[in-house]
Amino acid sequence: MNSIESLSHTSWGCKYHVVFIPKCRRKVIYGQIRRDLGEMLHDLARQRESKIEEGHLQGDHVHMLIKIPPKYSVAQVIGFLKGKSAIQIARQCLGKRRNFVGQNFWARGYFVSTVGRDEKVIREYIRKQVAEDKRLDQITLFQ
Repeated sequence: MNSIESLSHTSWGCKYHVVFIPKCRRKVIYGQIRRDLGEMLHDLARQRESKIEEGHLQGDHVHMLIKIPPKYSVAQVIGFLKGKSAIQIARQCLGKRRNFVGQNFWARGYFVSTVGRDEKVIREYIRKQVAEDKRLDQITLFQ
């Protein structure tokens, strides 16, 4: 868990907990999109020399624990992931030839938190998201 990477003049271990949502928090991450999105995000992260160490796709949000080298900013990598994945989703899953102006898949912002000593807690939190979302859905059904 405490793996330290190195560049030519830098040793680093920068990990971030990131959450982002589809536009208007629609529950659209299912079926073909869900099958393709995980691999798509991993491939895009590798293009920025980053690695998604933990991740979970919910119907209306994405959780990930991502390792980003210090030569890239978090905003740069997350913007790249969201932008390129939206284009690929439009082309592969929605059958569009190009991403039309105004057609956005992801909402504008995201949540990010640095990961330090509590990496184990964050990994466990990401893994337990499915059970928690099902529990919350059950509670709202009976209210």
